Amino acid sequence: MFKYRSGKAIPLACWLLLGIFGPSAALSASPAELISDYRASQGLGRVTADSTLNRIAQEQASAMAARDVLEHDLAGKFSSRMASAPAGRAAENIAYGHHDFPKTLNQWINSSGHRKNLLMQSASRVGVASAKSAKTGRTYWAMVIAGDYEPKPRKEQRLRQVAEKPAAKPAKRERAPPPCKTNFLGFCLQR
Repeated sequence: MFKYRSGKAIPLACWLLLGIFGPSAALSASPAELISDYRASQGLGRVTADSTLNRIAQEQASAMAARDVLEHDLAGKFSSRMASAPAGRAAENIAYGHHDFPKTLNQWINSSGHRKNLLMQSASRVGVASAKSAKTGRTYWAMVIAGDYEPKPRKEQRLRQVAEKPAAKPAKRERAPPPCKTNFLGFCLQR
């Protein structure tokens, strides 16, 4: 944490923006921009906001706020929720407590598991959302970050790939036993 004129702690992402653009930039930057700035400071590529990932994050944040519980699977299993996003890799961060995203981002940066998700090598898209609990007023946050967006092969391409695979060698045929020379009480006797 860094301190600014007022003596209050400022999240790292805000500090980076303050150094570049001044105090108002940190407050007006989007979550995707703040995450991108942090990733760039670590030598990684930027991410862009994605409407599908924003929707998935909003469903999770809303489910947590409705139940006033911090838990990953409240809106459903992560793999099921990600089915509508054609990403090869994806991760989710959740949090509660802070009313603004820069403080939440700083919380994730200071947590090794959450930081690992923020620094996913192949990440190119992100979705961030928050929802407030009607019961406690607590703000819940969800972030979905994803990458490896390669087009899936069409059905015709998959069929062609299967047809082009080399044919498997036929299985070795087992030798049939020689015919029975003498049958005695259901037993075959060979000479």
